[in-house]
Amino acid sequence: MRTSLIKLASAFVLAGSLCSAQPAKRPMTFEDMMAMKRLGETAVSPDGKWLAYSVTAVDLAQNTRTTEWRLQKIEGGDPLKLAVAQAGDSGVQFSKDSKRILFLSGRETGQQVWLADFDEETGAASNAKKLATISTEADGAKWSADGHFVVFTSSVYPDCPAIAPDDGGAGDRCNADRDAAKAASKVKAQIFTELLYRHWNHLTGDKRSHLFMASTSTGALRDLTPNDKHDVPTVYPTDPVGCGCDISPDSKELAFMKNPDPVPATSTSAQIYTLDLTNPAAKPVKISTSAGGNLNPAYSPDGKYLAWRSQARAGYESDKFLLFLYDRAEKTEKDLLPKLDTWVDEFAWGPGSNPPIYFTSGEKGESPVFAFDQIAGLSEHRPNSWAPVLRLTKEGEYGSLHPTADGRLLIATRMTVGTPGEVVGLDSSMIGHTARSFAHSADIAVPDAIDEVKKEIAITHLNDSLLAQLDLPRMEDFWFTEKDGTKVQGFLIRPPGFDATKKYPVKFLIHGGPQGAWGDAWSYRWNAELFAANGYVVVMINPRGSTGYGQAFVDGVNGDWGGKPFTDLMDGLDYAEQHNNFIDKTRECALGASYGGYMANWILGHTNRFKCIVSHDGMFDAESAFGTTEEDWFNIWEFKGHPWDYYGRPDAENPFRKWSPSLSAKNFKTPTLVIHGQLDYRLDVSEGFQLFDTLQLLKVPSKMLYFPDEGHWVMKPQNSQLWYKTVNDWVDEWTK
Repeated sequence: MRTSLIKLASAFVLAGSLCSAQPAKRPMTFEDMMAMKRLGETAVSPDGKWLAYSVTAVDLAQNTRTTEWRLQKIEGGDPLKLAVAQAGDSGVQFSKDSKRILFLSGRETGQQVWLADFDEETGAASNAKKLATISTEADGAKWSADGHFVVFTSSVYPDCPAIAPDDGGAGDRCNADRDAAKAASKVKAQIFTELLYRHWNHLTGDKRSHLFMASTSTGALRDLTPNDKHDVPTVYPTDPVGCGCDISPDSKELAFMKNPDPVPATSTSAQIYTLDLTNPAAKPVKISTSAGGNLNPAYSPDGKYLAWRSQARAGYESDKFLLFLYDRAEKTEKDLLPKLDTWVDEFAWGPGSNPPIYFTSGEKGESPVFAFDQIAGLSEHRPNSWAPVLRLTKEGEYGSLHPTADGRLLIATRMTVGTPGEVVGLDSSMIGHTARSFAHSADIAVPDAIDEVKKEIAITHLNDSLLAQLDLPRMEDFWFTEKDGTKVQGFLIRPPGFDATKKYPVKFLIHGGPQGAWGDAWSYRWNAELFAANGYVVVMINPRGSTGYGQAFVDGVNGDWGGKPFTDLMDGLDYAEQHNNFIDKTRECALGASYGGYMANWILGHTNRFKCIVSHDGMFDAESAFGTTEEDWFNIWEFKGHPWDYYGRPDAENPFRKWSPSLSAKNFKTPTLVIHGQLDYRLDVSEGFQLFDTLQLLKVPSKMLYFPDEGHWVMKPQNSQLWYKTVNDWVDEWTK
C-alpha cells in the first residue's frame, strides 16, 4: 500500500513538472493574426474521397497575400500541394466522374478556364491545358454533369457581335479592340448614361457580365445571354459566388439569375431563368414569381426540382430569405420552410432519389447547419408526425456545404470567434431516413438528445500550432429585456489573463448592416479577440435590425435608425455594466463601421457616456449619402422614400433629417477618430470628410485616418496594420 502511495505521489510530481514545463499562453498580437493561414474556397470530389481547398498566406513585410491550393484525403492524411495549380489560381472544381478538374488561372493570356486530368486513387493531377481563350477573361466556371462543356462568366460589351462558334472570331475581336482602344487612350474620362455606374469599389463601365459555354472537346465558345444589357448573374445583393447558376443533371438546361428591371440601382428583383441548352435559338424563360430577390438556383440530383433562395418584398435586400422548391414537371413553386423565421443563408442538395437539403441559417449568434428531409417535408401526411428539419450543429458559424455522394458526410467550413476557418466533416449517414433521424412533433428538431448526428471530425488543421500558444478567452452571451418586452442578446469577451479583482476599460463594438449580427465567428477586419488582447473587455450587442432573431426583429430598424436600435445598444451596455463589476464604466469607447459607423456618429450627438468614439465608413448626413451611394434601393427602403418626397415637411416627419447625425452636431463633445476609404462607393468618402470637418470646426478632439486605396473595408495587410494600431492607440489615449 505504501509503495503504491509513493508511486502515486511520484506520478503527481511528474505530472506537475510536465504541466509547469509547458509555456504559458499569451495574448494574440496583430502579427499573430497576420501569420494565420486563411481558408478560402473548398471543393469535394463527387466520389467523396478528396478535398481541395485554397489557403492564403500573408506576408506583412511585402504587403502581399499568396494563395495556393492543397489536396487532402477526406478519410485522413497529410495535405498535398495541388500540382497543376499555381499561386493565385482559383475556382478548382471536380468533374462529375472525379477524373478531371477545372480551375481558373491567369498564367498566360489573362484569367482563363484550365482543365487537368485527375487520378482519384492517388490524387495526382496532370496534363493541365487551357480550355479556350477569351479576351475579356473568364470567371465563375462550372462543369456540366456529362463533362462535355463548361459554363463560365465574362464581362463583355453587349453591343459587340455575340460570341459564337460560327462567328469567325468577330465577337471576341470587337471586345478586344474596344479594350485596347480604352487602354491606349490618354483620355480616361467616362460618360455615364444610367445607374448603376459604380459598385462597391469600382466603376462598372460599359461592360456587362454574360454567361458562356465552352466545349471541353473543341474549346468552342458560345454566349448564352447574347447582347443582354443586364448583368448575368445579377450583382444584387453583392457580387455572386461563381456563376450564380446551375446545370441540370442531364446537362440539357441551365438555370441562372438576372435582374430584368431597367434601373438595377433601385431594384432587388433578381429572377430565376432557365435556358434550353440543346437549342442554340432558345430564349431564357423566367420561372420565379416573387417580386423580391431570387438567388442561387440549384437542381436536385434526380433533376425533378430546382431550389433557390427567395425574398417576397421588392426593394428590400434584407427581407427574409426563404427556401423555394420548383417542381419542373408541374411548373409550381412552394416555400419549403414556412415556419422558419430566420434566413436561409446557403443550401446544398444531398445525394439520392429523395435527397435531403442541407442549409445554414443564422440563429442567436450562431450559424448552424440544418437538414430538411424531403420524405417528411414534402409528404401530404407526415409519417408519425416527424419534424422535417433537424439541426445538426451547435457552436460556431458553418458554410460552404458539400455533401459526399455516398451520404456519409457533409463537408463544411467552420469558424468560431476564437478559431479561424477550418474544414470539418459532419456525420450525415442517418439523414434522409425519416423514421430514424427525426424527432416527433416539433417542426425543427434540435440534436440535444440525438448523439448520432452530432459527430464532427476535423479535416484541416491550418493554425493548430499557433492557436495553441494564444490566450483567446471564450465569448460569453447574455440576454436582457427591453421596455416593450423584446429580448435582446449581447456578448462579452474578457481580456487575457483576466483578474476578477481589477477594473477594465471597455471597447463597445457596433456591427454594420444594419441587418448583420455579432456572433461566434472569426474576423480579420474587426477581430473581437484582438480588441480584447491588450487589456479590454469587449462588449457587443445585437440590437433591432440584427439577423438571427426572426424577421420582425430585423424589420425593427427600418425607418428607425437612431430609435430602438440606439436604445437597445445603450440598455445592453447598461446591463453588462450592472452584471459585471469588473467593467469600469468611466473608461468606455464606442467603435463601429458602416451602419456601426452611422451609430457611432449618432451616439456622438446623443450621449456623452463614452470617453472616445471610432467612426469607420459611417453615414453622417442621410441626404448627401442618398445622392452618393451606388445602391439606391437600400436608402429608399430604409428611409421610406427619396429625400424630395419629404421637402416642405417638418424634420420630425422627414426620416432623412430625423435620423441624420449631422443635425445633432451642436452636441458633439466626445473625442472621435474618423476613418474612411476613397474607394468606398457604398458610403462615399465625403461622409467621413464632412464629419471630420465638423469636429474640427467645433474643436472636438479628433483625428482622421484616410485610405486613398481602400474601399468599404481595409484589405491590404500593411493598411490593416496601420488601422489596428491607429484605432487601438486612440482608444488607449482616452481610456487608459
